Amino acid sequence: MAWALWDCGVTGMTAIVATFVFSVYLTSSVGVGLAGGTSPASWLGRALTIAGLTVAVLAPLTGVLVQAPAQRRAALTILTGLAVSSTAAMCLIRAEPAYFAMGLVLLAFTAACGDLASVPYNAMLRQLTTPENSGRVSGFGWAAGYLGSVVLLLLIYAGFIAGSGPTRGLLGVAVDDGWNVRAAMLLAAGWFVLFAMPLLVTAHTFIPAAELDNRAVGLFGGYRQLWVDLRAEWRRDRNFVYYLIVSAVFRDGLAGVFAFGAVLGVSVYGISQADVLVFGVVASTMAAAGAVAGGHLDDRLGAKPVIVASLSAMIAVGITLMSLSGPAAFWVCGLLLALFVGPTQSAARTLLLRMARDGKEAVAFGLYTMTGRAAAFIAPWLFFVFVDAFHADRAGLAGLCVVLAAGLVGMLMVRVPGRAAA
Repeated sequence: MAWALWDCGVTGMTAIVATFVFSVYLTSSVGVGLAGGTSPASWLGRALTIAGLTVAVLAPLTGVLVQAPAQRRAALTILTGLAVSSTAAMCLIRAEPAYFAMGLVLLAFTAACGDLASVPYNAMLRQLTTPENSGRVSGFGWAAGYLGSVVLLLLIYAGFIAGSGPTRGLLGVAVDDGWNVRAAMLLAAGWFVLFAMPLLVTAHTFIPAAELDNRAVGLFGGYRQLWVDLRAEWRRDRNFVYYLIVSAVFRDGLAGVFAFGAVLGVSVYGISQADVLVFGVVASTMAAAGAVAGGHLDDRLGAKPVIVASLSAMIAVGITLMSLSGPAAFWVCGLLLALFVGPTQSAARTLLLRMARDGKEAVAFGLYTMTGRAAAFIAPWLFFVFVDAFHADRAGLAGLCVVLAAGLVGMLMVRVPGRAAA
């Protein structure tokens, strides 16, 4: 339970910071009137690109440094604390162009810390599960994360965003100078602290005694050890390295669905900006339900069938949505997409766990995060290429479908281990 609660905290915070509230505040309020020809949205993309490159460089090193289970708790505590601190500091960003650069720095730093924290967090999954129940536990973790997003979105919408006029929400926080959004960032930081503490306090209690003797390498030896691990994985099982690449592609497609869903809902399908938060609540609930159901199917049928079926369904729904118009079409198809995102994410994580060598989970998840971040440019790039080529925001969906299709084709060729081997 403590392990899943951490996911509840970080996913809720990320939904507020990077998806629905602070990123929108930066581009639509803080960055308005920014000098120069570059738009606020473009600067946001550049900042997140730098964050992604930072994670790509540091994630494998983090995996090596937390290879010893005893050090996973320390790494998770430090990275969680950094993410909470930078989120709380966002309350200082006023709705003025002079604060735009600092807001971008805080957003990128928070995103990087959250991604790096997933390395020790995911590595703990081996210590909590068996091959027979890892799918259910992973699915439960994803579901907790989505439900955390739902509750926090509702709290912030009701308390700080809903309504119109000079004050917003049930708390009547002033809109002037962005105070309603800035106050919401303090709540998001406190939310993460609340749900992270159970894991940070109890993590040492479920470390197997036999693993406590493992020695972690020093900082300067981290990259040397990483190179050794990469060579060993390539010689051991090239299929494992191939899966890292394939999963990076379709995971980037999943991220693109969430990243651009709200944009398309407003600009193409006529959803109001206030309703986008409501849609986020319902979509997160659907994704949580999909993660739980997918976890059970994962344990029964295996991770690969769940991933292949979910990606196929998402491509079909995406193509259908491109041919439709209106809020109703967006709600129906958007929620279907969210339903299949959950099981894909959960099954991708458990499949990596089953393919990783015993005792090397942290390194495997470091590479998993690194490859995912290294491919993070593909979905945004194809989205804007299709938009520019066809001069329509709607065409961006085709770009996302191409990314998902590439991941699906690659996934069909991945060889998965049998249950006994796992």
